[in-house]
Amino acid sequence: MADLWWIYSKPVPADGRELWTLFLQCSCITAVIGGLFYNWMFASLEYSWHLSVAMAISFSLLLLLTLLLVHPARCVFSMIMPTLGTKQGRKLLFSTCIMIAVVNITPSIISNIKTILQVIQCICKNSSDSLLNSTALLEKVSWEFGDAVQEAIPSMYKPMNGHFRFSLLQNSSLIYQKMHLTGEKISREFLSVEVLVKDSVRVANRLAAGFFMLYLCFESSWYLKNYLTNLRFDNFYITKKLERLAVDRRAAHLLVGSSKKLIRPTGLKLSREEVVLCLVQAMLVTVALMLMLVVVAMDHFAFSMADTAVRKAAQFPAVPVALSIKYKVEVGILPFLFKIFWRPSEALLLRDFNRTYQHHLIFSSAHCRISPPRPPNPSVLLVVGLLFCILYATVFLETYARRLCRRIAASFFQSWEEKRVLHLYRKLSRRHRK
Repeated sequence: MADLWWIYSKPVPADGRELWTLFLQCSCITAVIGGLFYNWMFASLEYSWHLSVAMAISFSLLLLLTLLLVHPARCVFSMIMPTLGTKQGRKLLFSTCIMIAVVNITPSIISNIKTILQVIQCICKNSSDSLLNSTALLEKVSWEFGDAVQEAIPSMYKPMNGHFRFSLLQNSSLIYQKMHLTGEKISREFLSVEVLVKDSVRVANRLAAGFFMLYLCFESSWYLKNYLTNLRFDNFYITKKLERLAVDRRAAHLLVGSSKKLIRPTGLKLSREEVVLCLVQAMLVTVALMLMLVVVAMDHFAFSMADTAVRKAAQFPAVPVALSIKYKVEVGILPFLFKIFWRPSEALLLRDFNRTYQHHLIFSSAHCRISPPRPPNPSVLLVVGLLFCILYATVFLETYARRLCRRIAASFFQSWEEKRVLHLYRKLSRRHRK
Protein backbone atom coordinates (compact mmCIF):
# COMPACT_ATOMS: atom_id res chain seq x y z
CA MET A 1 0.00 0.00 0.00
CA ALA A 2 2.85 2.36 0.76
CA ASP A 3 4.38 1.70 -2.67
CA LEU A 4 1.04 2.25 -4.41
CA TRP A 5 0.52 5.53 -2.57
CA TRP A 6 4.07 6.59 -3.41
CA ILE A 7 3.42 6.01 -7.11
CA TYR A 8 0.06 7.79 -6.89
CA SER A 9 1.47 10.85 -5.13
CA LYS A 10 4.60 11.27 -7.29
CA PRO A 11 4.53 14.18 -9.76
CA VAL A 12 5.91 12.09 -12.65
CA PRO A 13 6.14 8.27 -12.90
CA ALA A 14 9.73 7.03 -13.01
CA ASP A 15 9.25 4.25 -15.58
CA GLY A 16 6.65 2.36 -17.60
CA ARG A 17 5.74 0.09 -14.67
CA GLU A 18 4.84 3.05 -12.47
CA LEU A 19 2.90 4.59 -15.37
CA TRP A 20 0.76 1.46 -15.82
CA THR A 21 0.27 1.21 -12.07
CA LEU A 22 -0.88 4.82 -11.95
CA PHE A 23 -3.21 4.23 -14.90
CA LEU A 24 -4.81 1.20 -13.20
CA GLN A 25 -5.21 3.15 -9.96
CA CYS A 26 -6.88 6.07 -11.69
CA SER A 27 -9.09 3.70 -13.71
CA CYS A 28 -10.33 1.92 -10.58
CA ILE A 29 -10.97 5.23 -8.84
CA THR A 30 -12.91 6.68 -11.76
CA ALA A 31 -14.98 3.49 -12.17
CA VAL A 32 -16.07 3.62 -8.52
CA ILE A 33 -16.67 7.38 -8.57
CA GLY A 34 -18.59 7.08 -11.86
CA GLY A 35 -20.91 4.46 -10.38
CA LEU A 36 -21.52 6.58 -7.28
CA PHE A 37 -22.08 9.64 -9.45
CA TYR A 38 -24.68 7.78 -11.55
CA ASN A 39 -26.50 6.55 -8.45
CA TRP A 40 -26.43 10.04 -6.94
CA MET A 41 -27.91 11.65 -10.06
CA PHE A 42 -30.52 8.96 -10.73
CA ALA A 43 -31.63 8.01 -7.21
CA SER A 44 -31.09 11.18 -5.20
CA LEU A 45 -31.43 14.02 -7.72
CA GLU A 46 -34.04 12.11 -9.81
CA TYR A 47 -32.57 12.73 -13.25
CA SER A 48 -33.54 10.41 -16.10
CA TRP A 49 -31.48 7.25 -16.41
CA HIS A 50 -30.09 8.01 -19.88
CA LEU A 51 -28.98 11.50 -18.81
CA SER A 52 -27.45 10.01 -15.65
CA VAL A 53 -25.55 7.39 -17.67
CA ALA A 54 -24.27 9.99 -20.15
CA MET A 55 -23.17 12.36 -17.39
CA ALA A 56 -21.53 9.56 -15.40
CA ILE A 57 -19.55 8.30 -18.43
CA SER A 58 -18.45 11.81 -19.42
CA PHE A 59 -17.50 12.67 -15.85
CA SER A 60 -15.54 9.41 -15.47
CA LEU A 61 -13.53 9.94 -18.67
CA LEU A 62 -12.76 13.56 -17.78
CA LEU A 63 -11.77 12.54 -14.25
CA LEU A 64 -9.51 9.76 -15.58
CA LEU A 65 -7.59 12.15 -17.84
CA THR A 66 -7.34 14.78 -15.12
CA LEU A 67 -6.03 12.37 -12.48
CA LEU A 68 -3.58 10.78 -14.88
CA LEU A 69 -2.07 13.98 -16.27
CA VAL A 70 -2.39 16.66 -13.55
CA HIS A 71 -0.50 16.02 -10.31
CA PRO A 72 -2.12 18.83 -8.20
CA ALA A 73 -5.53 17.60 -9.38
CA ARG A 74 -4.76 14.18 -7.86
CA CYS A 75 -3.95 15.90 -4.60
CA VAL A 76 -7.14 17.97 -4.66
CA PHE A 77 -9.24 14.91 -5.53
CA SER A 78 -7.62 12.91 -2.74
CA MET A 79 -8.42 15.68 -0.26
CA ILE A 80 -12.06 15.75 -1.39
CA MET A 81 -12.64 12.36 0.24
CA PRO A 82 -11.79 13.45 3.81
CA THR A 83 -13.38 16.86 3.11
CA LEU A 84 -16.69 14.98 2.85
CA GLY A 85 -16.34 14.54 6.59
CA THR A 86 -16.39 18.30 7.11
CA LYS A 87 -19.24 20.82 6.99
CA GLN A 88 -19.37 20.62 3.19
CA GLY A 89 -20.10 16.91 3.37
CA ARG A 90 -22.76 17.61 5.97
CA LYS A 91 -24.42 20.05 3.58
CA LEU A 92 -24.64 17.30 0.97
CA LEU A 93 -26.14 14.95 3.55
CA PHE A 94 -28.63 17.64 4.59
CA SER A 95 -29.60 18.03 0.94
CA THR A 96 -30.12 14.26 0.69
CA CYS A 97 -32.29 14.24 3.83
CA ILE A 98 -34.46 17.05 2.46
CA MET A 99 -34.92 15.23 -0.83
CA ILE A 100 -35.88 12.00 0.96
CA ALA A 101 -38.40 13.87 3.08
CA VAL A 102 -39.96 15.64 0.11
CA VAL A 103 -40.14 12.56 -2.13
CA ASN A 104 -41.44 10.15 0.52
CA ILE A 105 -42.98 12.04 3.44
CA THR A 106 -44.76 14.95 1.74
CA PRO A 107 -46.88 12.77 -0.61
CA SER A 108 -47.88 10.63 2.37
CA ILE A 109 -49.07 13.69 4.32
CA ILE A 110 -51.01 15.04 1.34
CA SER A 111 -52.57 11.61 0.67
CA ASN A 112 -53.81 11.35 4.27
CA ILE A 113 -55.23 14.88 4.13
CA LYS A 114 -57.09 13.92 0.95
CA THR A 115 -58.49 10.86 2.77
CA ILE A 116 -59.80 13.12 5.55
CA LEU A 117 -61.44 15.39 2.98
CA GLN A 118 -63.01 12.35 1.30
CA VAL A 119 -64.50 11.32 4.67
CA ILE A 120 -65.91 14.82 5.13
CA GLN A 121 -67.32 14.76 1.60
CA CYS A 122 -68.95 11.38 2.25
CA ILE A 123 -70.52 12.62 5.49
CA CYS A 124 -71.84 15.76 3.76
CA LYS A 125 -73.31 13.75 0.90
CA ASN A 126 -75.09 11.22 3.08
CA SER A 127 -76.32 13.79 5.59
CA SER A 128 -77.73 15.97 2.81
CA ASP A 129 -79.44 12.92 1.34
CA SER A 130 -80.99 12.14 4.72
CA LEU A 131 -82.15 15.72 5.11
CA LEU A 132 -83.80 15.62 1.68
CA ASN A 133 -85.60 12.44 2.68
CA SER A 134 -86.74 14.14 5.89
CA THR A 135 -88.38 16.91 3.83
CA ALA A 136 -90.29 14.22 1.95
CA LEU A 137 -91.46 12.90 5.31
CA LEU A 138 -92.62 16.39 6.28
CA GLU A 139 -94.61 16.55 3.06
CA LYS A 140 -96.35 13.28 3.93
CA VAL A 141 -97.04 14.48 7.49
CA SER A 142 -98.47 17.78 6.23
CA TRP A 143 -100.91 16.10 3.87
CA GLU A 144 -102.16 13.60 6.46
CA PHE A 145 -102.51 16.37 9.02
CA GLY A 146 -104.33 18.57 6.49
CA ASP A 147 -106.77 15.74 5.71
CA ALA A 148 -107.46 15.33 9.42
CA VAL A 149 -108.12 19.06 9.79
CA GLN A 150 -110.55 19.00 6.85
CA GLU A 151 -112.47 16.09 8.36
CA ALA A 152 -112.54 17.39 11.92
CA ILE A 153 -113.84 20.95 11.40
CA PRO A 154 -117.60 21.42 10.70
CA SER A 155 -118.54 22.28 7.17
CA MET A 156 -119.59 25.81 8.00
CA TYR A 157 -116.11 26.54 9.43
CA LYS A 158 -114.18 24.27 7.05
CA PRO A 159 -111.31 26.13 5.40
CA MET A 160 -110.90 26.07 1.69
CA ASN A 161 -107.74 23.95 2.00
CA GLY A 162 -106.28 22.50 5.15
CA HIS A 163 -103.01 21.37 3.69
CA PHE A 164 -99.62 22.87 4.33
CA ARG A 165 -97.44 23.75 1.40
CA PHE A 166 -93.74 22.78 1.29
CA SER A 167 -91.31 23.84 -1.37
CA LEU A 168 -89.37 20.62 -1.82
CA LEU A 169 -86.42 19.79 -3.99
CA GLN A 170 -87.57 16.60 -5.61
CA ASN A 171 -84.40 16.09 -7.68
CA SER A 172 -81.22 15.85 -5.57
CA SER A 173 -78.88 15.27 -8.49
CA LEU A 174 -77.99 18.96 -8.59
CA ILE A 175 -76.66 18.83 -5.04
CA TYR A 176 -74.70 15.65 -5.74
CA GLN A 177 -73.27 17.16 -8.89
CA LYS A 178 -72.12 20.29 -7.06
CA MET A 179 -70.58 18.23 -4.27
CA HIS A 180 -68.80 16.01 -6.80
CA LEU A 181 -67.42 19.03 -8.64
CA THR A 182 -66.26 20.56 -5.36
CA GLY A 183 -64.48 17.33 -4.40
CA GLU A 184 -62.82 17.07 -7.78
CA LYS A 185 -61.68 20.69 -7.55
CA ILE A 186 -60.16 20.10 -4.12
CA SER A 187 -58.40 16.95 -5.39
CA ARG A 188 -56.97 18.82 -8.37
CA GLU A 189 -55.76 21.63 -6.12
CA PHE A 190 -54.06 19.17 -3.78
CA LEU A 191 -52.47 17.39 -6.74
CA SER A 192 -51.21 20.66 -8.19
CA VAL A 193 -49.80 21.69 -4.80
CA GLU A 194 -48.09 18.32 -4.42
CA VAL A 195 -46.56 18.52 -7.90
CA LEU A 196 -45.48 22.13 -7.33
CA VAL A 197 -43.83 21.31 -4.00
CA LYS A 198 -42.02 18.26 -5.39
CA ASP A 199 -40.82 20.09 -8.50
CA SER A 200 -39.68 23.15 -6.56
CA VAL A 201 -37.79 21.14 -3.98
CA ARG A 202 -36.31 18.89 -6.67
CA VAL A 203 -34.95 21.89 -8.58
CA ALA A 204 -33.71 23.55 -5.39
CA ASN A 205 -32.07 20.32 -4.27
CA ARG A 206 -30.32 19.89 -7.63
CA LEU A 207 -29.01 23.45 -7.53
CA ALA A 208 -27.90 23.08 -3.91
CA ALA A 209 -26.23 19.71 -4.57
CA GLY A 210 -24.35 21.10 -7.59
CA PHE A 211 -23.27 24.15 -5.60
CA PHE A 212 -22.11 22.03 -2.66
CA MET A 213 -20.09 19.74 -4.94
CA LEU A 214 -18.41 22.69 -6.62
CA TYR A 215 -17.76 24.30 -3.26
CA LEU A 216 -16.33 20.99 -2.04
CA CYS A 217 -13.80 21.04 -4.88
CA PHE A 218 -13.16 24.73 -4.24
CA GLU A 219 -12.49 24.16 -0.55
CA SER A 220 -9.97 21.41 -1.28
CA SER A 221 -8.29 23.62 -3.87
CA TRP A 222 -8.31 26.53 -1.41
CA TYR A 223 -6.68 24.36 1.24
CA LEU A 224 -3.96 23.23 -1.18
CA LYS A 225 -3.39 26.80 -2.35
CA ASN A 226 -2.93 28.04 1.24
CA TYR A 227 -0.76 25.05 2.05
CA LEU A 228 1.57 25.86 -0.84
CA THR A 229 1.68 29.64 -0.34
CA ASN A 230 1.46 30.22 3.42
CA LEU A 231 3.98 28.54 5.72
CA ARG A 232 1.91 29.35 8.79
CA PHE A 233 -1.36 27.88 7.44
CA ASP A 234 -2.48 24.81 9.44
CA ASN A 235 1.07 24.35 10.72
CA PHE A 236 0.85 23.43 14.41
CA TYR A 237 1.42 19.65 14.37
CA ILE A 238 4.24 17.64 15.90
CA THR A 239 5.07 15.49 12.89
CA LYS A 240 7.78 12.85 12.55
CA LYS A 241 9.85 15.19 10.41
CA LEU A 242 9.69 17.85 13.12
CA GLU A 243 10.74 15.32 15.75
CA ARG A 244 13.67 14.13 13.62
CA LEU A 245 14.70 17.73 12.96
CA ALA A 246 14.58 18.55 16.68
CA VAL A 247 16.59 15.42 17.56
CA ASP A 248 19.19 16.12 14.87
CA ARG A 249 19.68 19.65 16.22
CA ARG A 250 19.59 18.50 19.84
CA ALA A 251 16.49 20.57 20.60
CA ALA A 252 13.97 17.90 21.62
CA HIS A 253 13.13 20.02 24.65
CA LEU A 254 11.38 22.45 22.31
CA LEU A 255 8.66 19.90 21.63
CA VAL A 256 8.28 18.94 25.29
CA GLY A 257 7.87 22.48 26.52
CA SER A 258 6.05 23.80 23.45
CA SER A 259 2.77 25.57 23.40
CA LYS A 260 -0.38 23.66 24.21
CA LYS A 261 -1.64 24.43 20.74
CA LEU A 262 0.81 21.96 19.21
CA ILE A 263 -0.79 18.55 18.79
CA ARG A 264 0.12 15.31 17.11
CA PRO A 265 -1.73 14.72 13.81
CA THR A 266 -2.09 11.00 14.53
CA GLY A 267 -3.33 11.46 18.10
CA LEU A 268 -6.87 11.73 19.42
CA LYS A 269 -6.28 14.91 21.40
CA LEU A 270 -8.43 17.90 20.47
CA SER A 271 -7.55 21.49 21.19
CA ARG A 272 -9.94 23.76 23.03
CA GLU A 273 -10.90 25.56 19.82
CA GLU A 274 -11.59 22.25 18.09
CA VAL A 275 -13.82 21.08 20.95
CA VAL A 276 -15.83 24.32 20.90
CA LEU A 277 -16.24 24.08 17.13
CA CYS A 278 -17.46 20.48 17.43
CA LEU A 279 -20.05 21.46 20.04
CA VAL A 280 -21.35 24.34 17.89
CA GLN A 281 -21.65 22.10 14.86
CA ALA A 282 -23.38 19.43 16.96
CA MET A 283 -25.96 22.02 18.06
CA LEU A 284 -26.65 22.97 14.43
CA VAL A 285 -27.11 19.30 13.51
CA THR A 286 -29.49 18.91 16.47
CA VAL A 287 -31.60 21.84 15.24
CA ALA A 288 -31.81 20.24 11.79
CA LEU A 289 -32.73 16.93 13.44
CA MET A 290 -35.55 18.61 15.37
CA LEU A 291 -36.94 20.09 12.17
CA MET A 292 -36.79 16.72 10.44
CA LEU A 293 -38.52 15.07 13.42
CA VAL A 294 -41.29 17.67 13.15
CA VAL A 295 -41.85 16.64 9.52
CA VAL A 296 -41.86 12.94 10.49
CA ALA A 297 -44.27 13.68 13.36
CA MET A 298 -46.57 15.50 10.94
CA ASP A 299 -46.59 12.39 8.75
CA HIS A 300 -47.56 10.15 11.69
CA PHE A 301 -50.14 12.67 12.92
CA ALA A 302 -51.76 12.94 9.48
CA PHE A 303 -51.93 9.14 9.22
CA SER A 304 -53.42 8.87 12.71
CA MET A 305 -56.06 11.50 11.90
CA ALA A 306 -56.94 9.85 8.58
CA ASP A 307 -57.12 6.37 10.11
CA THR A 308 -59.29 7.62 12.97
CA ALA A 309 -61.56 9.51 10.57
CA VAL A 310 -62.08 6.44 8.37
CA ARG A 311 -62.76 4.13 11.32
CA LYS A 312 -65.08 6.55 13.10
CA ALA A 313 -66.96 7.35 9.89
CA ALA A 314 -67.61 3.64 9.37
CA GLN A 315 -68.96 3.41 12.94
CA PHE A 316 -71.32 6.37 12.71
CA PRO A 317 -74.77 5.16 13.85
CA ALA A 318 -77.99 6.25 12.24
CA VAL A 319 -79.59 8.99 14.32
CA PRO A 320 -83.32 8.32 14.91
CA VAL A 321 -85.65 11.30 14.56
CA ALA A 322 -89.27 11.15 15.81
CA LEU A 323 -91.95 13.64 14.78
CA SER A 324 -95.07 13.48 17.01
CA ILE A 325 -98.29 15.44 16.26
CA LYS A 326 -101.20 15.66 18.67
CA TYR A 327 -104.36 17.45 17.52
CA LYS A 328 -107.81 17.68 19.15
CA VAL A 329 -111.00 19.32 17.86
CA GLU A 330 -113.71 20.10 20.43
CA VAL A 331 -117.09 21.92 20.18
CA GLY A 332 -118.37 23.76 23.28
CA ILE A 333 -122.05 23.20 24.34
CA LEU A 334 -123.82 26.51 25.20
CA PRO A 335 -120.77 28.01 26.86
CA PHE A 336 -122.57 31.30 27.72
CA LEU A 337 -125.09 29.46 30.00
CA PHE A 338 -122.31 27.77 31.90
CA LYS A 339 -120.65 31.13 32.34
CA ILE A 340 -123.86 32.56 33.90
CA PHE A 341 -124.02 29.75 36.47
CA TRP A 342 -120.33 29.78 37.06
CA ARG A 343 -119.87 26.19 36.09
CA PRO A 344 -117.18 24.72 33.91
CA SER A 345 -118.16 24.28 30.31
CA GLU A 346 -118.33 20.92 28.65
CA ALA A 347 -116.96 20.14 25.20
CA LEU A 348 -117.74 17.53 22.62
CA LEU A 349 -114.67 15.86 21.16
CA LEU A 350 -115.06 15.65 17.40
CA ARG A 351 -111.59 14.51 16.29
CA ASP A 352 -108.37 13.28 17.92
CA PHE A 353 -105.19 13.18 15.79
CA ASN A 354 -102.18 11.60 17.51
CA ARG A 355 -99.46 10.14 15.30
CA THR A 356 -95.70 9.63 15.47
CA TYR A 357 -93.43 9.50 12.40
CA GLN A 358 -89.98 7.90 12.48
CA HIS A 359 -86.96 8.87 10.39
CA HIS A 360 -83.21 8.12 10.50
CA LEU A 361 -80.40 10.51 9.65
CA ILE A 362 -77.53 8.62 7.98
CA PHE A 363 -74.05 10.16 7.97
CA SER A 364 -71.93 7.42 6.37
CA SER A 365 -72.32 4.75 3.75
CA ALA A 366 -70.31 1.82 2.40
CA HIS A 367 -70.72 3.18 -1.13
CA CYS A 368 -68.46 6.18 -0.51
CA ARG A 369 -65.17 6.19 -2.39
CA ILE A 370 -62.57 6.70 0.33
CA SER A 371 -58.95 5.85 -0.33
CA PRO A 372 -57.27 3.99 2.57
CA PRO A 373 -54.93 5.98 4.81
CA ARG A 374 -51.27 5.85 3.76
CA PRO A 375 -49.08 4.71 6.67
CA PRO A 376 -45.60 6.19 7.16
CA ASN A 377 -42.79 4.29 5.50
CA PRO A 378 -40.52 2.90 8.25
CA SER A 379 -37.59 2.54 5.85
CA VAL A 380 -37.61 6.33 5.30
CA LEU A 381 -37.27 6.90 9.04
CA LEU A 382 -34.47 4.32 9.16
CA VAL A 383 -32.56 5.98 6.30
CA VAL A 384 -32.99 9.47 7.77
CA GLY A 385 -31.85 8.20 11.17
CA LEU A 386 -28.79 6.59 9.61
CA LEU A 387 -27.93 9.81 7.74
CA PHE A 388 -28.16 11.83 10.94
CA CYS A 389 -25.93 9.33 12.73
CA ILE A 390 -23.38 9.94 9.96
CA LEU A 391 -23.89 13.69 10.40
CA TYR A 392 -23.14 13.49 14.12
CA ALA A 393 -20.11 11.33 13.36
CA THR A 394 -18.76 13.87 10.86
CA VAL A 395 -19.07 16.60 13.51
CA PHE A 396 -16.46 14.91 15.68
CA LEU A 397 -14.46 13.50 12.75
CA GLU A 398 -14.12 16.88 11.03
CA THR A 399 -10.93 17.70 12.94
CA TYR A 400 -9.32 14.39 12.01
CA ALA A 401 -10.48 14.87 8.40
CA ARG A 402 -8.60 18.17 8.26
CA ARG A 403 -5.53 16.51 9.70
CA LEU A 404 -5.81 13.85 7.03
CA CYS A 405 -6.01 16.57 4.36
CA ARG A 406 -2.74 17.97 5.67
CA ARG A 407 -1.05 14.56 5.55
CA ILE A 408 -2.25 14.07 1.98
CA ALA A 409 -0.88 17.45 0.93
CA ALA A 410 2.41 16.68 2.70
CA SER A 411 2.73 13.34 0.89
CA PHE A 412 2.17 14.98 -2.50
CA PHE A 413 4.55 17.90 -1.86
CA GLN A 414 7.29 16.54 0.41
CA SER A 415 9.85 19.21 -0.37
CA TRP A 416 7.38 21.93 0.62
CA GLU A 417 6.49 20.02 3.78
CA GLU A 418 10.17 20.15 4.78
CA LYS A 419 10.09 23.93 4.42
CA ARG A 420 6.96 24.11 6.58
CA VAL A 421 8.57 21.93 9.26
CA LEU A 422 11.67 24.10 9.24
CA HIS A 423 9.51 27.22 9.56
CA LEU A 424 7.69 25.77 12.58
CA TYR A 425 11.00 24.71 14.17
CA ARG A 426 12.42 28.20 13.84
CA LYS A 427 9.23 29.66 15.33
CA LEU A 428 9.53 27.36 18.35
CA SER A 429 13.20 28.24 18.72
CA ARG A 430 12.49 31.98 18.74
CA ARG A 431 9.72 31.51 21.27
CA HIS A 432 12.03 29.43 23.48
CA ARG A 433 14.79 32.05 23.38
CA LYS A 434 12.33 34.78 24.36
